[in-house]
Amino acid sequence: MAGISQDWEPVVIRKKAPTAAARKDEKAVNAARRAGAEIETVRKATAGSNKAASSSTTLNTRKLDEDTENLSHQKVPTELKKAIMQARQDKKLTQSQLAQLINEKPQIIQEYESGKAIPNQQIISKLERALGAKLRGKK
Repeated sequence: MAGISQDWEPVVIRKKAPTAAARKDEKAVNAARRAGAEIETVRKATAGSNKAASSSTTLNTRKLDEDTENLSHQKVPTELKKAIMQARQDKKLTQSQLAQLINEKPQIIQEYESGKAIPNQQIISKLERALGAKLRGKK
């Protein structure tokens, strides 16, 4: 037991240094002022504005203006709109009843029947099953 020795050095436990956010909050700044410490205030060039986002868009805006391609989403074809409406009316269903049958929102059926929806093959196949009618491939 001659090799065991005790360490009697004092252990000092301190609070950890304040984080950057804590150093910047109003209470900490006022406490530092009262203590007479030097306080440096720096205003960032773009503080309080979103100039960084708007300045980069000017480059893209010109490219978009020069682009003459007409890009748009595919819409529901007229034949499909009419086929959905006809099949629904033949089954004497309202738009909301049909929507409930296929587990979709009534708004989806409205969009398909008005031609505003972007065609989704899963929804069209659900409609075909619920209405018992072939909606695709009628050419």
